Amino acid sequence: MSRKLKKGYFVRGEFVAEGSERDIELKAELKGTDEQSRTDLKRESTELQKLGVELLTLRPDLLARLELSEKLQDAIAEAKRITNFEGKRRLMQYIGKMMRKLEPEVLEAVKKALDEQANGSSAEKLALHQAEIWRDRLIADEDAVAQWINLNPGCDTQQLRALTRQARKDAQPEKPGAAVRHGRAYREIFQLVREALSTVPQREPDAPVFNPSHEA
Repeated sequence: MSRKLKKGYFVRGEFVAEGSERDIELKAELKGTDEQSRTDLKRESTELQKLGVELLTLRPDLLARLELSEKLQDAIAEAKRITNFEGKRRLMQYIGKMMRKLEPEVLEAVKKALDEQANGSSAEKLALHQAEIWRDRLIADEDAVAQWINLNPGCDTQQLRALTRQARKDAQPEKPGAAVRHGRAYREIFQLVREALSTVPQREPDAPVFNPSHEA
């Protein structure tokens, strides 16, 4: 009498009988992989949907830099204009769908544009950094004041010296070990320097040693 063959399948040369522990194990692994894939896809879809919403807030000059399709640009413009809730919801779903079709480099450009709008461009960050360095060094050392005046002959030297003297006084702690406080003069020096740098960038001065007790 012939033996009845078990139902099953082969996996990498291994026969797996249906209903066996190995069969249950493999199906559990497969289900877990599918669930993970669906979770990843849903997360990616949600992120792209959010990115599409943020695109609506992007400044026109930054939006113009992006290599977006005409359809996507039109949809963004329409989404900005439309006020009907249901209509806008459907349009945003459409924008999210188109976002999923963008090339990785375009998506990266979108993220960079949004970051620039939120935090400023590299040039703007550099200008702020230079202004902070000049402010601190003008307060710290009179040589830096003389250097600034030499680079900016049109500046109000009397105002600058008065502000730096006041900023040094404000920086003196009231009690030993107390934290340094910055007053109005500190902020005004920064604004003065920042405005000058926005017109003509200056080179950074040699770094002096900060001495709060030093008077001009």
